[in-house]
Amino acid sequence: MRAAVVTSFKEPLAIEDRPIPEPGLGQIRVRIETAGVCHTDIHAARGDWPVKPVMPLVPGHEGVGIVDALGEGVTRVSIGQRVAIPWLGGADGTCEFCVKGLETYCVNPTFTGYTVDGGYREYSVANADFVGIVPDTIDPLDAAPLTCAGVTTYKAVKAARVGPSDIVGVVGIGGLGHLAIQFANKFGYKVAAIARGSANATLAKKLGATHYIDSTSSNVAAALQQLGGAQAILATAPSSKSMSEAIDGLAPNGRLMVVGADSAAIEVTPIQLITGVRTIQGWASETPADSEDTLRFAELSGVRPMIETYPLERAAEAYARMISGKAQFRVVLTM
Repeated sequence: MRAAVVTSFKEPLAIEDRPIPEPGLGQIRVRIETAGVCHTDIHAARGDWPVKPVMPLVPGHEGVGIVDALGEGVTRVSIGQRVAIPWLGGADGTCEFCVKGLETYCVNPTFTGYTVDGGYREYSVANADFVGIVPDTIDPLDAAPLTCAGVTTYKAVKAARVGPSDIVGVVGIGGLGHLAIQFANKFGYKVAAIARGSANATLAKKLGATHYIDSTSSNVAAALQQLGGAQAILATAPSSKSMSEAIDGLAPNGRLMVVGADSAAIEVTPIQLITGVRTIQGWASETPADSEDTLRFAELSGVRPMIETYPLERAAEAYARMISGKAQFRVVLTM
């Protein structure tokens, strides 16, 4: 089979021929149809994070495809089903977080495309208990980003505990933000999209935003307060500066949901938090149940990602497209 492989942190993705893997105990083998390209994959390939993956590595944690083989003991899925292989590839099931139903915070996790080979290959293996079942009505091209960017933003909107018709601010209209706007709109919230420049206004309204705030010409916090204050702000852009500028736009008891990853500090004073009883909350990825919940909601509501596609052989080019920031808005590899 063909696989896109990172051999070192300084080398680009290379296409290799590899043996087709066999599923082990509790595993399934998936014939991959599509594999989304996420910035986390790029961080893995570059070794950007403190805990670095072991090379060589097949990246990819947005793999979608058809189950074509079952390992011993698998009963949850069947041959012929379409499934998504997510970032959280497994958990030990015994640590204090797992027994509380918080597998995302497992102390001995498996991360797809980081601690084990991922979906940038024609066949992949996965823990059967951690894959998401993909509805037949969702195209596998759409399903791939929905199992990462989709579930992250969907769950963040749910966790923000917003009431009907409340204002929800979405900072950034990118791979995460364009989905966050759609989800918040479908939940029945008034969405204030926040981005740089006036060019994004039309797209924001098309995605479901009620209001658009140009952060280059407006004070974001003041603009949100003119709307009554945001009960929640989803910070999807990886910019701590934009998060800091938005905090005073929160309504009383408002919550800043941090989704975009930035290593710089968010600047906020205790007075800002105390006087408005405001909360800043980080939001991680998903459990298997979250993934399926997101896919079912997307199926019913019509939320879909905006994507660009590349064949597997052009995986390195797809990486460059994502790094350039010009992709509209998620990149998906096809087999």
